[in-house]
Amino acid sequence: MSGFGQVLLAIFLIGRVCLGQVKSADARCEACHKTIYQQYLTTPMANASGAAAEHLLTGQLVHKRSGVRYAISQDADGAKFSFEDTRDGRIRGTRPLAYFLGSGRLGVTYLYRQEGYLMETPIAWYSASGGYDMKPGFGDLTQMPDAIPMEATCLRCHMSGVQAPQSGTPNRYVGLPFEQTGITCESCHGDTSAHVRSEGKAAVVNPGKLDAETRDAVCISCHLEGDVTVKRAGRSVLQYRPGQRISDYLSYFVIASNDPLRRGVSEVEQFSVSGCKRASGDRMSCMSCHDPHRSPAPAEKVVFYRTKCLTCHAEPMFTRTHHPEQADCTTCHMPKGTAQDIPHVAWTDHQILRNPVQPATTGVRGEQETALTPIFSPQANERDAAMAKYLLLMSGRSQDRAEVLEVLRRAYANGAHDTAMLEALGVLNALNGHAAESEARLRTLLSEEPMNLTALSDLGLFLAREGHLEAAITSLKDAFSRNEDDIQLARTLAVVQCAADATAAAQKTMGRALTFSPGRRQAWDFKCPSDDSVSQTR
Repeated sequence: MSGFGQVLLAIFLIGRVCLGQVKSADARCEACHKTIYQQYLTTPMANASGAAAEHLLTGQLVHKRSGVRYAISQDADGAKFSFEDTRDGRIRGTRPLAYFLGSGRLGVTYLYRQEGYLMETPIAWYSASGGYDMKPGFGDLTQMPDAIPMEATCLRCHMSGVQAPQSGTPNRYVGLPFEQTGITCESCHGDTSAHVRSEGKAAVVNPGKLDAETRDAVCISCHLEGDVTVKRAGRSVLQYRPGQRISDYLSYFVIASNDPLRRGVSEVEQFSVSGCKRASGDRMSCMSCHDPHRSPAPAEKVVFYRTKCLTCHAEPMFTRTHHPEQADCTTCHMPKGTAQDIPHVAWTDHQILRNPVQPATTGVRGEQETALTPIFSPQANERDAAMAKYLLLMSGRSQDRAEVLEVLRRAYANGAHDTAMLEALGVLNALNGHAAESEARLRTLLSEEPMNLTALSDLGLFLAREGHLEAAITSLKDAFSRNEDDIQLARTLAVVQCAADATAAAQKTMGRALTFSPGRRQAWDFKCPSDDSVSQTR
């Protein structure tokens, strides 16, 4: 296809997104499955994402701690996100919104594209409060957050046909980052092309007819997070397809002392320890209570779910005499609670408590106990457990760097030589002061992934500290060229450019980063340091 033809195709595809027509990927199913199709279009899954203008909740938030005013609005040019720092007049701007994420049942957030980079707004609309607030983790910031990259692994549970980003970056795309908005039929039933061509003679994946592990994987792939999720060696979860085991792509770990009720996206984990599930075994699944093709209307919810309960609990004591004044079983046995890591969101307790009295919690996030246990991950191995400890450490929920480094070294010695392990060893060796070993691992990593962001940026630092400034700048510029929205990387490059007496280039680097992350006040006043800041930069 010619360059002009590619441009026309891109315009056509973007137009389909803006017109909300990408869900037409499912329309071919309507001819034979009209009732199911029409019902499914009203579910949260079908409406998990779309063009921003399709589900725009206008409003504003004045974040008192940072002094930044945010707004989601619409004018003749479309949906927009705007910001204004009331303490620094230089920090203000508007970004056209591209997509929304979230059906609105719990909340809605928005994404915008800037020069190919896909990013999310720092505010979200929460249904419980009926308004906007900061995203989890941003409430205590004293200035506007830096650009927030939206990675493909996060998109995959809101969009369908999610594409991998450009090599060397987590959130820059050449074309559209996904093929369809919402969760399509094929997200649960697999490739339907042969089924359609054969007019229904060729089978599609029917999750209800799969073995328990692959059946449950369809739901687990998006409805389980645990405390740590580890990508398995050499695998990308974007390659997962219905009918496969999600445990071939991801390993899930939880901190044994943590209470799952304090965590968002833990329904599957809670359900697995319920009396109902333990008594029923593989016969019971998410689909025993939830119809993936339809969501009951508010007026029928009580009857709908009570009927599910009475399928098993059919004795007269339940159908006639067990609290006849309260038909809603979930009120007592599946109460709602708040998740510590997601504000303004109430989660239904899927432990299905026999005793309506809420049990004492066994722990909360932030405790020193960090023993990790794999769940729903029969393939989890020594390498996965080591990576889980590393990710827990890097998230700030564990402190023993030396111990985690030894665990990584042991897994590597036993054959875990994949790129994620090399990156972890490179980073953690540097943090523990083992520069030579860190550099060796990162150079090996770079030989396997020439555009790896961590390898390019950290090796650039090693070169700078050794006095090889031009080589350092080359390495850092390679990383920055694909990650211009990373203002910390920009500052590292700028400091090295300063050390090489390239003051104008350093100012240009910071100016470029500020177009993506304008809220970092001190970056606007960047000047080349007079001391040796290279040795202190990471």
